[in-house]
Formats: sequence, structure tokens, C-alpha cells
Amino acid sequence: MPYVLTVGQRASRRSPDRVAEVLRRLEGTVPVLLRFERTAGDEFQGLLGDPVEVVDVVLRLARLGGWSIGVGAGSVHTPLPESIRAGSGPAFLAARRAVDAAKQRPFRLAVRGAVPPDAADAQAVLTALAALVERRSEQAWEAIALVEEGRTQADAASALGISRQAVGQRLAAGMWELERELRPTAARLLARAAG
Repeated sequence: MPYVLTVGQRASRRSPDRVAEVLRRLEGTVPVLLRFERTAGDEFQGLLGDPVEVVDVVLRLARLGGWSIGVGAGSVHTPLPESIRAGSGPAFLAARRAVDAAKQRPFRLAVRGAVPPDAADAQAVLTALAALVERRSEQAWEAIALVEEGRTQADAASALGISRQAVGQRLAAGMWELERELRPTAARLLARAAG
């Protein structure tokens, strides 16, 4: 089932345009049904088919900060057009409602979908994950990056010039295990929200 992400830059009238930079970061790094494109001055959209990828993109944007993120889960009209700008269907409408709702929420994230209770649950879990990611320290990110590359904590410690225990403390402070546990939950809830 498809997922539309509609993302708007916060405070775009008072800060430089960041849409082009984020589009470059996403290009070729995320499997998409329709590629991410600017759809309005400070807004962009993309169509994804995998809820796991939706979670990943949402958390990447949360880490960057400064975005209102709307996720629409549901069907889209087919055949798909060449450009996201020509896309239509319930998931597109849900994403528009979601980004408008996100602008009113503290963590600037909302999910709307074909099954509203599951969309609300997905929103709650994604919001918790976004809060965790936004508040993580650079030291925690360094340790997480190394461990996610497949290095042991001892190898990560050696690369960072710190003790193995310090790596463990950084991972714990960054709530890395909790993120790993919640990501699949968020993806399952998004799949349910799509109907």
C-alpha cells in the first residue's frame, strides 16, 4: 500500500530555502514509487511503497529538524503519473490533512490514513521516535553510526578513542535499543493505517 509524504519547511519566510538540499540527500537513497519533488515553494512530496522506508525518512527528517511532516497512508489512483505533482487519491488527501495537522503539533509530525485509529497509533509511535532522535547528542550519533555499520562496541570504542563502557553509555543515553524496538512497531502500524 502506498504512503505519501508531504513535508513543509518550518519558518521558511525567515530562513533560507532548505528543500533543494533535502531533496539531494533523499535522491537515490530511498526506494520510491514516485521520487521526492518540490510541489510548492517550501514543500515537497514523495510516494513510498514500504512502511519501513517511511519510518526511515521521517526519522531522517526529524534528525535534520525544521520540518512539518505529514504521512498519508492509503490508496492512490493508478496508473501512477511520471511526477508526484500529478498524483491523486486518498493517500494524497490524507497527507495534505496530515501536514496541516503537523503544523499545529509540538513535534510537527502527523499521520492520517484509511484506518484512523491505526493512523493515530502510528502517529504516537512515530512522534515518540522523532522526539528521541531530535534530542540525541552528537556523541550518541557517533557511537550509533559505528555500531550500525556492523562494528562491535569494542571496535567503536577504539575508533572513537574511548572505552567500551563509554560506547555502551552513549548508546544507552541515545536510546538506540528503544529506537530499534519501536521502528518495526511504527512500520506495522503504518501498514494497518493504510487499510
